[in-house]
Amino acid sequence: MWLAAVLGNDRVDRMTSDTGYPAIGQARDLTLQGDERWYVAHTLPRREISAQLHLGAQGFRHFLPTRLTTVRHARKLRAVYAPLFPRYLFIILDLGRDRWRSINGTSGVAGLVMAQDRPLAAPCGLVEALTSFSDAASASSSLEDLRPGQKVRLIAGPFADALGVLDRLDDAGRVGVLLDIMGGGIRVKLARTWIEPAA
Repeated sequence: MWLAAVLGNDRVDRMTSDTGYPAIGQARDLTLQGDERWYVAHTLPRREISAQLHLGAQGFRHFLPTRLTTVRHARKLRAVYAPLFPRYLFIILDLGRDRWRSINGTSGVAGLVMAQDRPLAAPCGLVEALTSFSDAASASSSLEDLRPGQKVRLIAGPFADALGVLDRLDDAGRVGVLLDIMGGGIRVKLARTWIEPAA
């Protein structure tokens, strides 16, 4: 991957280890203009990151919807963001303006989803709904909406759906939660993305 060649493998690993997907891979201005539409690219297996980075380097705006999931590795659990639709990502194109055929030769991309000899547009409103959901989830994950002493619910990890009380916050995005399990209080330290305010 060219990113590893530029930054070094250890830095790429650090960028992807906490979230699963580096923030630099996601284009931010996702507003359609003129004749632009959303199209779907099929990626190679487990190559969504590579596809995002190479498409962005070519100037294509794209969006990879992700979801928070818990993975176990070496007897440890951690929350990572995984693709909502594995092997698919969305790209903004104006077929009359953009050189869309170059996408099929992009590293990490198997090809555009086609209808006969033209790329097939995603249903109107689908990607906009996914991006607004993603923006809402990002907003809800800020530390500003939580206060020590507040009741919270775990949404990931081995204690998913357990209730607790927020004990402390730190600037690194970690939280301390006092869980009420089997009649006793257990203090755990978690990633901020693992909790939400309890209703």
